[in-house]
Amino acid sequence: MSASVFSLEGKGLKLDTRADLEPWLTGLDPTKIEEIHFGGNTIGVDASLALAELLQKATNLKVADFADIFTGRLISEIPLALTAICDALKDKTSLVELNLSDNAFGGRSVEPMVPFLTHNRAFQVLKLNNNGLGPAGGVVLANALLASARLSKAEGRASNLRTVICGRNRLEDGSAPAWAAAFAAHGTLREVRMPQNGIRMDGVAALARGLAQCPHLRHIDLQDNTFTAGGAVAGLEAWAAALRAWPELTTLNVADCVLSQGAGEVPLVVAALAGGSNAKLHTLQLQNNNLEAETFLALASGIEKMPGLMRLELQDNDGVEDDENVEALALHLKRRGGKLVATDEEEEEEEEDEAEAADAEEKDALDELTDRLGKVGIRG
Repeated sequence: MSASVFSLEGKGLKLDTRADLEPWLTGLDPTKIEEIHFGGNTIGVDASLALAELLQKATNLKVADFADIFTGRLISEIPLALTAICDALKDKTSLVELNLSDNAFGGRSVEPMVPFLTHNRAFQVLKLNNNGLGPAGGVVLANALLASARLSKAEGRASNLRTVICGRNRLEDGSAPAWAAAFAAHGTLREVRMPQNGIRMDGVAALARGLAQCPHLRHIDLQDNTFTAGGAVAGLEAWAAALRAWPELTTLNVADCVLSQGAGEVPLVVAALAGGSNAKLHTLQLQNNNLEAETFLALASGIEKMPGLMRLELQDNDGVEDDENVEALALHLKRRGGKLVATDEEEEEEEEDEAEAADAEEKDALDELTDRLGKVGIRG
Protein backbone atom coordinates (compact mmCIF):
# COMPACT_ATOMS: atom_id res chain seq x y z
CA MET A 1 0.00 0.00 0.00
CA SER A 2 1.23 3.49 -0.82
CA ALA A 3 2.27 5.66 2.11
CA SER A 4 -0.25 8.21 0.88
CA VAL A 5 -3.19 5.78 1.27
CA PHE A 6 -4.40 4.54 4.66
CA SER A 7 -7.00 1.82 4.17
CA LEU A 8 -8.81 -0.54 6.50
CA GLU A 9 -11.55 -1.06 3.93
CA GLY A 10 -13.49 -4.31 4.24
CA LYS A 11 -11.66 -5.67 7.26
CA GLY A 12 -14.84 -6.04 9.32
CA LEU A 13 -13.28 -4.47 12.40
CA LYS A 14 -15.31 -3.51 15.46
CA LEU A 15 -13.53 -0.41 16.72
CA ASP A 16 -15.07 0.65 20.00
CA THR A 17 -12.22 2.30 21.89
CA ARG A 18 -9.08 4.26 21.26
CA ALA A 19 -7.12 1.12 22.09
CA ASP A 20 -8.92 -0.80 19.36
CA LEU A 21 -7.79 1.71 16.74
CA GLU A 22 -4.27 2.51 17.91
CA PRO A 23 -2.57 -0.69 16.59
CA TRP A 24 -3.69 0.30 13.09
CA LEU A 25 -2.20 3.76 13.46
CA THR A 26 1.25 2.66 14.56
CA GLY A 27 3.98 4.00 12.29
CA LEU A 28 1.65 6.24 10.29
CA ASP A 29 2.81 9.69 9.29
CA PRO A 30 -0.46 11.67 9.11
CA THR A 31 1.13 14.41 7.02
CA LYS A 32 1.72 11.95 4.16
CA ILE A 33 -1.82 10.58 4.05
CA GLU A 34 -3.81 11.73 1.00
CA GLU A 35 -6.56 9.09 1.11
CA ILE A 36 -8.26 7.31 3.99
CA HIS A 37 -10.68 4.40 3.43
CA PHE A 38 -12.61 3.00 6.38
CA GLY A 39 -15.59 1.31 4.71
CA GLY A 40 -16.78 -2.06 5.93
CA ASN A 41 -15.85 -1.56 9.57
CA THR A 42 -17.89 -0.26 12.50
CA ILE A 43 -16.60 2.56 14.66
CA GLY A 44 -17.75 3.78 18.07
CA VAL A 45 -17.50 7.14 19.79
CA ASP A 46 -14.14 6.73 21.55
CA ALA A 47 -12.49 5.27 18.45
CA SER A 48 -13.95 8.14 16.39
CA LEU A 49 -12.31 10.65 18.69
CA ALA A 50 -8.95 8.96 18.11
CA LEU A 51 -9.61 8.93 14.37
CA ALA A 52 -10.48 12.62 14.48
CA GLU A 53 -7.06 13.38 16.00
CA LEU A 54 -5.44 11.60 13.05
CA LEU A 55 -7.60 13.53 10.59
CA GLN A 56 -6.66 16.85 12.13
CA LYS A 57 -2.98 16.07 11.57
CA ALA A 58 -3.54 14.87 7.98
CA THR A 59 -2.67 18.18 6.36
CA ASN A 60 -2.66 16.76 2.82
CA LEU A 61 -5.83 14.67 3.00
CA LYS A 62 -7.78 14.63 -0.28
CA VAL A 63 -10.18 11.67 -0.03
CA ALA A 64 -12.10 10.80 3.14
CA ASP A 65 -14.06 7.59 2.58
CA PHE A 66 -16.24 6.71 5.54
CA ALA A 67 -18.96 4.72 3.78
CA ASP A 68 -20.57 1.94 5.84
CA ILE A 69 -18.88 2.62 9.19
CA PHE A 70 -21.81 2.51 11.64
CA THR A 71 -23.27 -0.98 11.21
CA GLY A 72 -24.71 -2.19 14.50
CA ARG A 73 -24.26 1.15 16.26
CA LEU A 74 -26.90 2.69 18.48
CA ILE A 75 -28.67 5.80 17.24
CA SER A 76 -27.28 7.55 20.33
CA GLU A 77 -23.69 6.76 19.28
CA ILE A 78 -23.81 7.85 15.65
CA PRO A 79 -24.24 11.63 16.10
CA LEU A 80 -21.29 11.80 18.50
CA ALA A 81 -19.03 9.73 16.26
CA LEU A 82 -20.11 11.63 13.15
CA THR A 83 -19.53 14.97 14.90
CA ALA A 84 -15.94 13.97 15.74
CA ILE A 85 -15.19 13.00 12.15
CA CYS A 86 -16.92 15.94 10.43
CA ASP A 87 -15.52 18.55 12.81
CA ALA A 88 -12.01 17.24 12.15
CA LEU A 89 -12.60 17.77 8.41
CA LYS A 90 -14.34 21.14 8.68
CA ASP A 91 -11.23 23.26 8.06
CA LYS A 92 -9.43 20.79 5.78
CA THR A 93 -8.55 22.91 2.73
CA SER A 94 -6.85 19.99 0.95
CA LEU A 95 -10.01 17.84 0.97
CA VAL A 96 -11.52 16.96 -2.41
CA GLU A 97 -13.98 14.15 -1.61
CA LEU A 98 -16.12 13.06 1.34
CA ASN A 99 -18.01 9.77 1.16
CA LEU A 100 -20.54 8.95 3.89
CA SER A 101 -22.69 6.57 1.83
CA ASP A 102 -24.36 3.44 3.20
CA ASN A 103 -24.60 4.78 6.73
CA ALA A 104 -28.23 4.50 7.82
CA PHE A 105 -28.13 7.42 10.24
CA GLY A 106 -31.38 8.91 8.93
CA GLY A 107 -32.72 12.40 9.38
CA ARG A 108 -32.10 12.31 13.13
CA SER A 109 -28.33 12.34 12.70
CA VAL A 110 -27.72 14.88 9.95
CA GLU A 111 -26.95 17.90 12.14
CA PRO A 112 -23.29 16.83 12.75
CA MET A 113 -22.65 17.29 9.02
CA VAL A 114 -23.97 20.84 8.86
CA PRO A 115 -20.83 22.70 10.10
CA PHE A 116 -18.68 20.78 7.62
CA LEU A 117 -21.03 21.35 4.67
CA THR A 118 -21.43 25.02 5.51
CA HIS A 119 -17.85 26.00 6.27
CA ASN A 120 -15.63 23.68 4.22
CA ARG A 121 -15.72 25.22 0.78
CA ALA A 122 -12.71 23.35 -0.58
CA PHE A 123 -14.25 19.92 -1.22
CA GLN A 124 -15.58 19.08 -4.67
CA VAL A 125 -17.27 15.68 -4.31
CA LEU A 126 -20.02 14.76 -1.82
CA LYS A 127 -21.31 11.19 -1.68
CA LEU A 128 -24.38 10.57 0.49
CA ASN A 129 -25.98 7.50 -1.00
CA ASN A 130 -28.37 5.25 0.96
CA ASN A 131 -28.46 7.13 4.25
CA GLY A 132 -32.21 7.13 4.95
CA LEU A 133 -32.29 10.92 5.10
CA GLY A 134 -35.99 11.41 4.39
CA PRO A 135 -37.42 14.78 3.32
CA ALA A 136 -36.57 16.55 6.59
CA GLY A 137 -32.96 15.35 6.65
CA GLY A 138 -32.60 16.24 2.98
CA VAL A 139 -33.76 19.80 3.64
CA VAL A 140 -31.21 20.22 6.45
CA LEU A 141 -28.30 19.13 4.24
CA ALA A 142 -29.47 21.05 1.17
CA ASN A 143 -29.82 24.22 3.26
CA ALA A 144 -26.27 23.74 4.55
CA LEU A 145 -25.00 23.54 0.97
CA LEU A 146 -27.03 26.63 0.09
CA ALA A 147 -25.46 28.53 3.01
CA SER A 148 -22.03 27.44 1.79
CA ALA A 149 -22.71 28.78 -1.70
CA ARG A 150 -23.88 32.10 -0.29
CA LEU A 151 -20.76 32.40 1.87
CA SER A 152 -18.55 31.74 -1.16
CA LYS A 153 -20.39 34.40 -3.13
CA ALA A 154 -20.05 36.90 -0.28
CA GLU A 155 -16.31 36.25 -0.29
CA GLY A 156 -16.14 36.78 -4.04
CA ARG A 157 -15.21 33.17 -4.75
CA ALA A 158 -16.72 30.61 -7.07
CA SER A 159 -17.96 27.37 -5.54
CA ASN A 160 -15.71 24.31 -5.74
CA LEU A 161 -18.60 21.83 -5.62
CA ARG A 162 -18.58 19.55 -8.67
CA THR A 163 -20.33 16.29 -7.76
CA VAL A 164 -23.33 15.47 -5.57
CA ILE A 165 -24.45 11.86 -5.19
CA CYS A 166 -27.54 11.49 -3.02
CA GLY A 167 -29.57 8.46 -4.11
CA ARG A 168 -31.81 6.03 -2.24
CA ASN A 169 -32.59 8.55 0.48
CA ARG A 170 -36.40 9.00 0.31
CA LEU A 171 -35.90 12.70 -0.36
CA GLU A 172 -39.36 12.99 -1.96
CA ASP A 173 -41.00 16.22 -3.11
CA GLY A 174 -40.62 17.74 0.34
CA SER A 175 -36.89 18.31 -0.01
CA ALA A 176 -36.64 18.85 -3.77
CA PRO A 177 -37.06 22.67 -3.70
CA ALA A 178 -34.26 22.95 -1.12
CA TRP A 179 -31.93 20.82 -3.24
CA ALA A 180 -32.89 22.84 -6.33
CA ALA A 181 -32.02 26.09 -4.56
CA ALA A 182 -28.67 24.67 -3.41
CA PHE A 183 -27.77 23.42 -6.90
CA ALA A 184 -28.70 26.75 -8.49
CA ALA A 185 -26.67 28.69 -5.93
CA HIS A 186 -23.54 26.64 -6.56
CA GLY A 187 -23.90 26.62 -10.35
CA THR A 188 -20.63 24.70 -10.76
CA LEU A 189 -21.89 21.13 -10.77
CA ARG A 190 -20.64 18.58 -13.29
CA GLU A 191 -22.37 15.48 -11.91
CA VAL A 192 -25.63 14.99 -9.99
CA ARG A 193 -27.01 11.58 -9.11
CA MET A 194 -30.30 11.35 -7.19
CA PRO A 195 -31.86 7.98 -8.15
CA GLN A 196 -34.59 6.17 -6.20
CA ASN A 197 -35.74 9.06 -4.04
CA GLY A 198 -39.51 8.97 -4.49
CA ILE A 199 -39.46 12.44 -6.07
CA ARG A 200 -42.62 13.12 -8.07
CA MET A 201 -43.70 15.64 -10.70
CA ASP A 202 -43.47 18.88 -8.72
CA GLY A 203 -40.16 17.92 -7.15
CA VAL A 204 -38.74 16.77 -10.47
CA ALA A 205 -39.76 20.10 -12.03
CA ALA A 206 -38.08 22.03 -9.20
CA LEU A 207 -34.85 20.07 -9.68
CA ALA A 208 -34.85 20.81 -13.42
CA ARG A 209 -35.16 24.53 -12.77
CA GLY A 210 -32.38 24.48 -10.19
CA LEU A 211 -30.03 22.37 -12.29
CA ALA A 212 -30.65 24.60 -15.30
CA GLN A 213 -28.41 27.11 -13.50
CA CYS A 214 -25.50 24.64 -13.76
CA PRO A 215 -24.33 25.01 -17.39
CA HIS A 216 -21.37 22.63 -17.01
CA LEU A 217 -23.39 19.53 -16.12
CA ARG A 218 -22.12 16.35 -17.77
CA HIS A 219 -23.76 13.51 -15.85
CA ILE A 220 -27.35 13.42 -14.53
CA ASP A 221 -28.98 10.38 -12.92
CA LEU A 222 -32.64 10.68 -11.85
CA GLN A 223 -33.49 6.99 -12.27
CA ASP A 224 -36.62 5.72 -10.55
CA ASN A 225 -38.29 9.04 -9.76
CA THR A 226 -41.59 10.11 -11.36
CA PHE A 227 -41.80 12.65 -14.18
CA THR A 228 -45.52 12.36 -15.01
CA ALA A 229 -48.72 10.80 -13.70
CA GLY A 230 -52.43 11.46 -14.05
CA GLY A 231 -51.91 13.71 -17.05
CA ALA A 232 -49.56 16.12 -15.22
CA VAL A 233 -46.73 17.24 -17.51
CA ALA A 234 -44.96 19.90 -15.41
CA GLY A 235 -41.99 17.60 -14.77
CA LEU A 236 -41.61 16.71 -18.44
CA GLU A 237 -41.96 20.33 -19.54
CA ALA A 238 -39.35 21.54 -17.06
CA TRP A 239 -36.81 18.89 -18.09
CA ALA A 240 -37.40 19.36 -21.81
CA ALA A 241 -36.78 23.09 -21.33
CA ALA A 242 -33.70 22.54 -19.17
CA LEU A 243 -31.87 20.19 -21.54
CA ARG A 244 -30.46 22.99 -23.70
CA ALA A 245 -28.93 24.54 -20.59
CA TRP A 246 -26.44 21.64 -20.52
CA PRO A 247 -24.37 21.71 -23.74
CA GLU A 248 -21.69 19.49 -22.16
CA LEU A 249 -24.10 16.74 -21.05
CA THR A 250 -22.72 13.27 -21.83
CA THR A 251 -24.78 10.92 -19.60
CA LEU A 252 -28.51 11.07 -18.85
CA ASN A 253 -30.20 8.34 -16.83
CA VAL A 254 -33.98 8.74 -16.71
CA ALA A 255 -34.84 5.04 -16.60
CA ASP A 256 -37.92 4.00 -14.58
CA CYS A 257 -39.12 7.61 -14.51
CA VAL A 258 -42.62 7.27 -16.05
CA LEU A 259 -41.69 9.48 -18.98
CA SER A 260 -44.76 8.36 -20.91
CA GLN A 261 -48.27 7.26 -20.02
CA GLY A 262 -48.55 5.42 -23.32
CA ALA A 263 -51.19 5.88 -26.03
CA GLY A 264 -48.73 6.81 -28.78
CA GLU A 265 -47.14 9.59 -26.79
CA VAL A 266 -43.60 10.81 -27.47
CA PRO A 267 -42.33 12.19 -24.13
CA LEU A 268 -41.27 15.82 -24.28
CA VAL A 269 -37.82 14.92 -22.95
CA VAL A 270 -37.23 12.37 -25.71
CA ALA A 271 -38.56 14.76 -28.35
CA ALA A 272 -36.13 17.44 -27.21
CA LEU A 273 -33.19 15.04 -27.29
CA ALA A 274 -34.16 13.73 -30.74
CA GLY A 275 -34.42 17.35 -31.86
CA GLY A 276 -30.75 17.94 -31.08
CA SER A 277 -30.83 19.53 -27.65
CA ASN A 278 -27.62 17.82 -26.47
CA ALA A 279 -25.16 17.05 -29.24
CA LYS A 280 -22.48 15.68 -26.88
CA LEU A 281 -24.77 13.13 -25.21
CA HIS A 282 -22.92 9.80 -25.13
CA THR A 283 -25.11 7.58 -22.91
CA LEU A 284 -28.91 7.70 -22.72
CA GLN A 285 -30.82 5.36 -20.40
CA LEU A 286 -34.56 5.13 -21.08
CA GLN A 287 -35.48 1.70 -19.70
CA ASN A 288 -38.97 0.91 -18.40
CA ASN A 289 -40.69 4.17 -19.35
CA ASN A 290 -43.82 2.93 -21.19
CA LEU A 291 -42.23 4.01 -24.47
CA GLU A 292 -43.92 2.86 -27.67
CA ALA A 293 -43.34 2.73 -31.42
CA GLU A 294 -43.82 6.48 -31.92
CA THR A 295 -40.96 7.21 -29.53
CA PHE A 296 -38.67 4.70 -31.23
CA LEU A 297 -39.49 6.39 -34.56
CA ALA A 298 -38.66 9.81 -33.10
CA LEU A 299 -35.29 8.53 -31.85
CA ALA A 300 -34.49 6.87 -35.17
CA SER A 301 -35.46 9.99 -37.10
CA GLY A 302 -33.35 12.19 -34.84
CA ILE A 303 -30.27 10.01 -34.50
CA GLU A 304 -28.22 12.29 -36.78
CA LYS A 305 -28.97 15.17 -34.40
CA MET A 306 -27.41 13.12 -31.61
CA PRO A 307 -23.92 12.73 -33.12
CA GLY A 308 -22.24 11.89 -29.81
CA LEU A 309 -24.65 9.12 -28.80
CA MET A 310 -22.83 5.80 -28.37
CA ARG A 311 -24.99 3.92 -25.89
CA LEU A 312 -28.78 3.76 -25.78
CA GLU A 313 -30.66 1.55 -23.30
CA LEU A 314 -34.32 0.78 -24.05
CA GLN A 315 -35.09 -2.41 -22.11
CA ASP A 316 -38.58 -3.07 -20.72
CA ASN A 317 -40.45 -0.73 -23.06
CA ASP A 318 -43.48 -1.80 -25.10
CA GLY A 319 -42.63 -3.79 -28.24
CA VAL A 320 -38.97 -2.81 -28.14
CA GLU A 321 -37.69 -6.25 -29.12
CA ASP A 322 -39.45 -6.37 -32.49
CA ASP A 323 -39.61 -2.73 -33.57
CA GLU A 324 -37.99 -1.92 -36.92
CA ASN A 325 -36.93 1.53 -35.75
CA VAL A 326 -35.13 -0.01 -32.77
CA GLU A 327 -33.31 -2.28 -35.22
CA ALA A 328 -32.38 0.76 -37.30
CA LEU A 329 -31.09 2.53 -34.19
CA ALA A 330 -29.02 -0.50 -33.25
CA LEU A 331 -27.46 -0.63 -36.72
CA HIS A 332 -26.70 3.09 -36.74
CA LEU A 333 -25.03 2.95 -33.33
CA LYS A 334 -23.06 -0.14 -34.31
CA ARG A 335 -21.67 1.70 -37.35
CA ARG A 336 -20.47 4.42 -34.96
CA GLY A 337 -18.84 1.84 -32.72
CA GLY A 338 -21.64 2.22 -30.18
CA LYS A 339 -24.32 -0.10 -28.82
CA LEU A 340 -28.07 -0.29 -28.26
CA VAL A 341 -29.33 -2.51 -25.43
CA ALA A 342 -32.94 -3.57 -25.98
CA THR A 343 -33.36 -6.62 -23.71
CA ASP A 344 -32.23 -7.72 -20.27
CA GLU A 345 -30.59 -10.74 -21.89
CA GLU A 346 -28.37 -8.44 -23.97
CA GLU A 347 -27.38 -6.55 -20.84
CA GLU A 348 -26.56 -9.79 -19.02
CA GLU A 349 -24.50 -11.02 -21.97
CA GLU A 350 -22.62 -7.73 -22.03
CA GLU A 351 -21.84 -8.00 -18.32
CA GLU A 352 -20.64 -11.59 -18.81
CA ASP A 353 -18.40 -10.50 -21.70
CA GLU A 354 -16.94 -7.70 -19.59
CA ALA A 355 -16.28 -10.12 -16.73
CA GLU A 356 -14.62 -12.60 -19.08
CA ALA A 357 -12.48 -9.84 -20.58
CA ALA A 358 -11.40 -8.73 -17.09
CA ASP A 359 -10.55 -12.33 -16.15
CA ALA A 360 -8.55 -12.76 -19.36
CA GLU A 361 -6.67 -9.53 -18.73
CA GLU A 362 -5.85 -10.63 -15.19
CA LYS A 363 -4.68 -14.05 -16.45
CA ASP A 364 -2.46 -12.43 -19.10
CA ALA A 365 -0.87 -10.19 -16.49
CA LEU A 366 -0.26 -13.18 -14.20
CA ASP A 367 1.21 -15.24 -17.07
CA GLU A 368 3.52 -12.36 -17.97
CA LEU A 369 4.67 -12.02 -14.36
CA THR A 370 5.22 -15.80 -14.09
CA ASP A 371 7.23 -15.76 -17.32
CA ARG A 372 9.40 -12.91 -16.06
CA LEU A 373 10.03 -14.63 -12.76
CA GLY A 374 10.91 -17.84 -14.57
CA LYS A 375 13.70 -16.02 -16.39
CA VAL A 376 15.25 -14.77 -13.16
CA GLY A 377 18.28 -16.83 -12.18
CA ILE A 378 20.21 -17.00 -8.93
CA ARG A 379 23.98 -17.10 -9.15
CA GLY A 380 25.93 -18.91 -6.48
